[in-house]
Amino acid sequence: MANESIFGVLGQATELRQRIIFTLIALIVYRLGTYIPVPGINAVALSEIVNNANNGVLGMFNMFSGGALGRMTIFALTILPYISASIIMQLMTSISPQMSQLKKDGESGRKTINQYTRYLTVLLATVQAYGFAVALESTTGASGSLVNNPGVFFKVTTVVTLVGSVMFLLWLGEQITSRGIGNGVSLIIFSGIVAELPRAIAQILEQGRTGSISTFLIIAILLLVAVIGAVVIAKRRIR
Repeated sequence: MANESIFGVLGQATELRQRIIFTLIALIVYRLGTYIPVPGINAVALSEIVNNANNGVLGMFNMFSGGALGRMTIFALTILPYISASIIMQLMTSISPQMSQLKKDGESGRKTINQYTRYLTVLLATVQAYGFAVALESTTGASGSLVNNPGVFFKVTTVVTLVGSVMFLLWLGEQITSRGIGNGVSLIIFSGIVAELPRAIAQILEQGRTGSISTFLIIAILLLVAVIGAVVIAKRRIR
């Protein structure tokens, strides 16, 4: 009995180690993708534009994308279209009788809702990717246009690349969930934020030093983060 117990513990430890290794490899693949640029981008003009706009809304979205948006890489949209689609489907299950019935149908209904969520993800990603391509073509910097050869080919290439990348990240997140540890989609978003967090904190402190952001606002942001963290920890302890 003792030997069986030891072998059981060793087996569980081996499985856990394999899951951790798989999760780390998957996250490394994601991080590598945040450095592969969208084809046809003028790197010099991109650097100028990002440096000028990094402190605004672009900087916030860039942090959530793990720096992929600022580098205009294939993972610029990250997994956000899927998050938007999931929120929309959650709302639909609350206001639509048909969707509400699917939610009550158990496993089969959940699979149907997940399938609808994927279809909506492709639609949202396509719309966002096309808007992304149009915005890139209309953006210029001191070094010229952000796109080397604007036109239909660039739009099609960008849309196909970004939509394909979103679906790849969705698949990667599902693989992490089933073969790794934790929720794959959440880990992908979290890893991107963590990768950009030191730079974001340094920017906030620098802006506070120069007076661009008031000290009161910095303290309020830190308190908000502390409160959110305390609420999350408290909920986990209650569970």
